[in-house]
Amino acid sequence: MVKIFNMRQFFFSILGISFLFVSCNDRDDNIQTYTSSASVEDFIWKGLNFWYFWQAEVEDLDDNRFASSQEYSNFITSFASPDMLFYNLCNQHTAIYDDANTIDRFSYITDDYTSLVNSLSGSYTTNGVEFGLAQFSDSNDIYGFVKYIMTNSNASTKNIHRGDIFTGVNGIQLTLDNYNDLLYGNTSYTLNMASIVNASLVTDFHPQRAAISENGVTVDLTKESYTENPVFKVATFSNAGHTIGYLMYNGFTADFNTELNNAFAQLKGANVTDLVIDFRYNGGGSVNTSRILSSLITGQFTGDLYIKQRWNDKIQSQLSDAELSDYFTNTNSDGASLNSLQLSEVYVLTTYQTASASELVINALDPYITVHQIGASTRGKNEFSITLVDDPGNSYIYSDNRINYINTNNSWGMQPLVGRNANAAGFYDYADTGFIPDTQMAEDLTNMGILGNETEPFLAEAIAQITGSARKAYQPIKISLKEFANSKSYIKPFNNMYVEKTPDIHISDISFPND
Repeated sequence: MVKIFNMRQFFFSILGISFLFVSCNDRDDNIQTYTSSASVEDFIWKGLNFWYFWQAEVEDLDDNRFASSQEYSNFITSFASPDMLFYNLCNQHTAIYDDANTIDRFSYITDDYTSLVNSLSGSYTTNGVEFGLAQFSDSNDIYGFVKYIMTNSNASTKNIHRGDIFTGVNGIQLTLDNYNDLLYGNTSYTLNMASIVNASLVTDFHPQRAAISENGVTVDLTKESYTENPVFKVATFSNAGHTIGYLMYNGFTADFNTELNNAFAQLKGANVTDLVIDFRYNGGGSVNTSRILSSLITGQFTGDLYIKQRWNDKIQSQLSDAELSDYFTNTNSDGASLNSLQLSEVYVLTTYQTASASELVINALDPYITVHQIGASTRGKNEFSITLVDDPGNSYIYSDNRINYINTNNSWGMQPLVGRNANAAGFYDYADTGFIPDTQMAEDLTNMGILGNETEPFLAEAIAQITGSARKAYQPIKISLKEFANSKSYIKPFNNMYVEKTPDIHISDISFPND
């Protein structure tokens, strides 16, 4: 077996993660035995030590952090649960950021890697109501607003639509203290719907509790297994000599790349001259799918640099320039030719929920074509992740072909940030501010409109800019949507950008200090 460390000549073999593993202290006269109860923690520490983007800045992930195997064991088992060890390690460096605190907002761990893998493929449990949650300005009460209803979901057969408001679940007012249990903890529940009754009780575009009141309407909903097609809406409009294409795309899900290509076949068949991409509720996903989408928008840059990856120093030093680079393509993941539009500009609709792979499209296209951004500033997530499971023989990287190699006593999976992407101009630094729109707009609870309709405010603004006309259907904001959580907040992978092309590096290939 090949040692990853020789910390004072007695650390663990990387292949020693199993039901038990043995190592010696620095006098080599005491054998320390570690049972399977520590195998989860061992997987977490070793996986992060090798892959975590900021490993070099985390003292407790340092290659020479521990003077003995016993010290290592004492550390990794000193936390109340495996996830507490994970988040402790991910929150020790200063290069990370958050709205209010210095924490890693996006690295994620779960005790069920199967659910993690399924969610990255767009499969999870939902009733089909995509909603946001906002707080009233004068209390801890909160309200929900409906963004859209998923096609062929449980909610699609119910009396609930975009722009609807709810304030309670099962007759209980939603608050900051109970919404997690009421909305995310129950398979079935009844929403208590509400209406705006006193718009004058709005300050700074933010309603007081008395501005919105239950209206007696209830909607019964049940969560079911569902696979979301991210291609939500495709439409074309003829206006002032322009044929304008519209695509609402809600997630970079690799399993639906064919559907994405088919959507562009529809747009190409309509001979669109201009394109609006709606990323308002797109939290990201596959880097490769972002490359395909960007190549569908363009098509004239096949073979040119799309993005270049940057990993931690352990990984980066082992990779060639070709391995770090991704290029525009003319073929889909299934080998089919892309239905590219050959456009030199594109209009992108964004909110704060626009993140990761959505932002990557904006950034990667910027050196090549004009990107017009309309809406609110994006999230500012420029790092990517990979899925890690307890398969040391594959450097902990999850692979569909290696299910039988995953430790059967360890169901935990990690989705840590492991690198960042720079565009062809070398730019990547948008973490603090996100991408700031050319035209700033906020969604208005009193006028959310119909997605894909020419009069919907965001789309109407894009059409007005394309055709050179004055704004259409735009009204001053009355209640802006200050969302703090949404229907996918409990599904952490939906806020992740992940790479499918992982480095062909094994942990045994890396030389560590003191080897």
